[in-house]
Amino acid sequence: MQRIQGPLMHGYSLKVVLADDHPALIAGIAHSLSSADTLQLAGTAGDSTELLRILDGGGCDVLVSDYSMPGNEHGDGVALFSLIRRRYPSVKLVVLTGLDNPAVLSALGGLGIFCIVSKADATSYLIPAIHAAATGGSYYSPSVEKSMRLRGVDHREGNGPKSLSKREVEVVRFYASGLTVNEIAERLNRSKKTISSQKARAMQKLGIERDMDLLRYAMENGIVASSSQPGASKTEAPGD
Repeated sequence: MQRIQGPLMHGYSLKVVLADDHPALIAGIAHSLSSADTLQLAGTAGDSTELLRILDGGGCDVLVSDYSMPGNEHGDGVALFSLIRRRYPSVKLVVLTGLDNPAVLSALGGLGIFCIVSKADATSYLIPAIHAAATGGSYYSPSVEKSMRLRGVDHREGNGPKSLSKREVEVVRFYASGLTVNEIAERLNRSKKTISSQKARAMQKLGIERDMDLLRYAMENGIVASSSQPGASKTEAPGD
């Protein structure tokens, strides 16, 4: 964990925290943000454990976080962002991701996260994304916007062709992490029949027929992070 200390810039300044498990990317983003007089780097984290320690100390206006950060205490992806939204409601979020599938975009929209920058785009796109997040607006970098347009995803509504609901994403995430239908039902306090139906609907929307293909889809598209194991995180994304 790295905390950046120093005087505030003259005039308007947003305190930004960066979270990513790749130090080289953190360094590149920090260099890019240094060109904006309205932004101040307040700290960096390599995983969710370090990140929450920084957020507990306050002093963060906007968090720029990678979607997938394996090997940490509080998980990553939807589970981590849901926790942050509840525990630090004043912190605005910008998600930096290499994922562009409709399930992930829909889940982020369901959490009220409308500022997303693709890792395939230049880091300079983070500057307008941060300002948009700070003012409650929305911003999608070119690759994310193109993906949403091609896939017909309505991010603000959290729906569109082949998009999964938050509850369907939840079920797929837990199933891919190794839980059985019975265990998912117990954890989410839903009936086994409901969980089975939500899993079946998710597979139908995705055009997937075999469980093995569903597991592969979840891993390849970041619905389940590499750090997700049964019981590894007690934080679930909120239901519909």
